[in-house]
Formats: sequence, C-alpha cells, structure tokens
Amino acid sequence: MENVILIIHLLLALALIGVVLMQRSEGGGLGMGGGGGGGAMSGRAAATALGKVTWILAIAFICTSISLTIIAAQKSAGSSVLDRIGSERSAPAADPVAPAGDLLPPPAGDTAPLVPRAD
Repeated sequence: MENVILIIHLLLALALIGVVLMQRSEGGGLGMGGGGGGGAMSGRAAATALGKVTWILAIAFICTSISLTIIAAQKSAGSSVLDRIGSERSAPAADPVAPAGDLLPPPAGDTAPLVPRAD
C-alpha cells in the first residue's frame, strides 16, 4: 500500500511541476513578463483552468504526503533508530566459525569435516 501511495505521490509531483511551468507569469518578479503566444483557449480561460488543475493537484499532493507520513509513523510505532542499532549489536552471532589456523585437516582418504585442535 505504501508503494502505491508513493508512486501516486511522485506522479502528482511531476504533474504539478508541469502544470506550474505551463502557467503564464503574472507578477514579472524577474522582469521577464509573460509570453503572449495564442492557444486554443483565451488567456483568461486558460489561466482559470490551469489554476483549478493546480489546486486539485496540490490538494492531492498534500493528501498523499500526509498519508505517507501516517504510514511511516505507524511502522515505527514506538521504536527508535537507537533501539534498532542497540538490538543489532547485542544479537549474538548465529554460527561462530573457528579460525582456519585452529583446524586440523582430516585424515587422508577420509571425508570427515575439519575438527578443532585439542591443545
């Protein structure tokens, strides 16, 4: 479920970027002005339609962000990163292996495994 929401979230982000870039600049804050290329819709109708699409995508993006935050909080449910690090260090080794120098080779012609040296 988390992966599905994450994919939707990424698609919404890309769509939101695209819609914002298609909008006409109104403020001229950088001194560029908004290009006047004519399209299928008039300037005001296109601005209104793109504005509505932007709001819808923004609301959906925020909803998926909140959903992902809730899912992440439920997964961590009372555990800390430090708790996880501590449990990994304190866990004993599953299969301790003796160093190779402490093993005697099996007798010739025998298929028995290596055995520890009895010093």
